[in-house]
Amino acid sequence: MSEGVEAWIGLGSNLEEPLQQLASAVTALAMLPRSTLLDQSPFYRSRPMGPQDQPDFVNGVVLLQTSLPAESLLNELQRLEQQQGRVRERHWGPRTLDLDLLLYGCETIHTERLTVPHPGIAGRDFVLCPMLDIEPGVTLPDGRSIQDLLARCTDSHLQRLDSVPSG
Repeated sequence: MSEGVEAWIGLGSNLEEPLQQLASAVTALAMLPRSTLLDQSPFYRSRPMGPQDQPDFVNGVVLLQTSLPAESLLNELQRLEQQQGRVRERHWGPRTLDLDLLLYGCETIHTERLTVPHPGIAGRDFVLCPMLDIEPGVTLPDGRSIQDLLARCTDSHLQRLDSVPSG
């Protein structure tokens, strides 16, 4: 696919075999309409951001080339979450799959349903590290470098996972 934008998607899971949940999600993301999977980061284990009475998370990032409009891409991400059994019981609670649209090209988007860049991106090492694994020079639309954001980020005790099952 030669046209479209680069969309960065954050993945997270801490329920029902998180590594397999993410591997399945990567496979599903690669099959999205009008989209091509360009790259995927290694997966990382991290402590939960919210309530600590839940298992550690496994996180990663994928880079897609897509010609889907941003809100259509969001619809697809939410559809994939539902297919993998996502239930929204509490804010920052446990989940089978969480897919976040982190960046959509160089666009800044503020709608009722969608904010891009993702509002939490600057404070999440479990997002920033995987992004840097894919593209060390990546920046936000406002010019801030992901490397600089990571240097100021709270440590969530990331552990890079060596084995990544295929979906």
